[in-house]
Amino acid sequence: MGRAVTVATCALNQWALDFEGNLERILRSIDIAKSKGARYRLGPELEICGYGCSDHYYESDTLLHSFQVLAKLLESPVTRDIICDVGMPVLHRNVRYNCRVIFLNKKILLIRPKMSLANAGNYRELRWFTPWNKARHVEEYFLPRIIQEVTGQETVSFGDAVLATKDTCLGAEICEELWAPNSPHIEMGLDGVEIFTNSSGSHHVLRKAHTRVDLVNSATAKNGGIYILANQKGCDGDRLYYDGCAMISMNGETIAQGSQFSLDDVEVLVSTLDLEDVRSYRAEISSRNLAASKVNPYPRVKVSFALSCSDDVAVPTCMPIQWRHHSPEEEISLGPACWLWDYLRRSKQAGFLLPLSGGIDSSATACIVYSMCHQVCLAVRNGNADVLADARKIVNDETYVPEDPREFCKRIFTTCYMASENSSQDTRNRAKLLAEQIGSYHINLNIDAAVKAIVGIFSVVTGRTPRFSVYGGSSRENLALQNVQARIRMVLAYLFAQLTLWTRGLPGGLLVLGSANVDESLRGYLTKYDCSSADINPIGGISKTDLKNFIQYCIENFQLTALRSIMSAPPTAELEPLVDGQVAQTDEADMGMTYSELSIYGKLRKIAKAGPYSMFCKLINMWKEICTPREVASKVKHFFRTYSINRHKMTTLTPSYHAENYSPDDNRFDLRPFLYNTTWSWQFRCIDAQVSSLEKKEGISPSEDVD
Repeated sequence: MGRAVTVATCALNQWALDFEGNLERILRSIDIAKSKGARYRLGPELEICGYGCSDHYYESDTLLHSFQVLAKLLESPVTRDIICDVGMPVLHRNVRYNCRVIFLNKKILLIRPKMSLANAGNYRELRWFTPWNKARHVEEYFLPRIIQEVTGQETVSFGDAVLATKDTCLGAEICEELWAPNSPHIEMGLDGVEIFTNSSGSHHVLRKAHTRVDLVNSATAKNGGIYILANQKGCDGDRLYYDGCAMISMNGETIAQGSQFSLDDVEVLVSTLDLEDVRSYRAEISSRNLAASKVNPYPRVKVSFALSCSDDVAVPTCMPIQWRHHSPEEEISLGPACWLWDYLRRSKQAGFLLPLSGGIDSSATACIVYSMCHQVCLAVRNGNADVLADARKIVNDETYVPEDPREFCKRIFTTCYMASENSSQDTRNRAKLLAEQIGSYHINLNIDAAVKAIVGIFSVVTGRTPRFSVYGGSSRENLALQNVQARIRMVLAYLFAQLTLWTRGLPGGLLVLGSANVDESLRGYLTKYDCSSADINPIGGISKTDLKNFIQYCIENFQLTALRSIMSAPPTAELEPLVDGQVAQTDEADMGMTYSELSIYGKLRKIAKAGPYSMFCKLINMWKEICTPREVASKVKHFFRTYSINRHKMTTLTPSYHAENYSPDDNRFDLRPFLYNTTWSWQFRCIDAQVSSLEKKEGISPSEDVD
């Protein structure tokens, strides 16, 4: 009797609309699965076209090319004698669905449309797809001619059904359905489905992986069964990094774990599992069996195929393992580094340029690039031919082998310290030392001549010369002079990115990296069109607190001792004149709040959905040991004033790696106005009234309002 089933899942680095590359990676994963004895292979969500097609889903070309790729898969000898489960968009009766297409030996068994669509945060699936709302219902789907010619089928089943093989029963979930409160696996499990599959397009967020793992394990802990999850990995064309973590679970325990971050385009997990373990686990759960006796049955598609062999008593099966989670510092080191590698190789550029100021943010960005170089060298050392081929294209050398991260960094990474008369020798030295330790090609330049030229033009035209506040100028003059310096640095960064390699006799151009963290963006503590305006920003979704911890991680793991002095220095923009040769300007004094406070404001604003009044109500309890209600009110008002004044800057924010759920990214994650009534008069009056009420209870004489 067959009882040991061998199944495969995978994480694929698919790319939106790269049909040729996507096809190759799908076939490679199936081939690997078969070579390891698998009889069923699961792939990521929408793997044929790539998950991130966005409004390209509206185009008939996307549907056409997806079916063309499906035809190639059906025809390929690689897909013989293995059930293949692939993802693609399908138009059924003029309605577009996000589907799984399950086939075996040139015959489509079932097209299963997604029933719960992801439509929060970065996800907009309801914009492009419609959920299948007909539970346990199937319809006839008329196949396009290009598929009919391959399969000989005119119609196939389309809808919410399960597969009944000779030895077991399989049911599909798609990504969001695992996260839904009424997940299909609950009812499917009660109806005798023993193997649940989930094809995902789930992106990385710091500290999120454990949630996904817990959901998968809990799916079978109460109901028994085998759960197989596939996920996309890599950057498929936008701000998100899909973080793999393919896994196989049985009866609430992890059996196989895929990597969360790697440069492998194709990763396949294969496990052999005993179906009798599922059946015996379920047998003693009486509450489950009572519920199962009343469940409405699913339509079953009969498949004359087995996932096991008839004589498999001696076949070894896989045992549970302990999932290993990365620390947040490891996630920052690896996730953005893999995202940068994908962006670099797919954009066909020759490297990166970073304005390196000697502060924490730009230094953290440099460390992420250095981590990327480590990952590339490690992948090549482990025999990854794809990474080696990409590295050779980037450096334009067909014989090159990246072995030393510092040497590779020298080839693909240029850092540039842009000094002004307001820059200190300390930051110059810190930038230079860090560049030496990571191996980047480092440039020192001075922007004073350009600043004086720009200000000189203004003076000639207007007859007025602006001054810094320390020299008697107004706040408007002071801010304008800071902005001129910042914007000149942006112009110079792009000039050097385009022509630095040309001056060295090398081909290609460089991608400019930004280094504004998520807290500065939230507060708007950046100049519009300054060095924060770049091609991409690997730290734009990471908090200052996490970046400091990451810097400490780099000191310990990469032995970058230059970071010690960077860690101990107060963050500063160095845009105002020095006082007695020392920096007088600091970020937190300029902002009127600390970075730790900013993180709290950000999480309350976005994650807790708190407006000014609700934020005040939450913070008077959170900060009751350190602030009076009046002080809390003042802080909340200051945050919302500065946030709303600067919100317009988010409309031009550099595309940033998404890592935090309180990111203020205006593109699609944090959709809000950028022209506010910055007085917040009604909201602030509500806060004032509450402060007065609280002070009255405490016997404090209330003032008219709160600053």
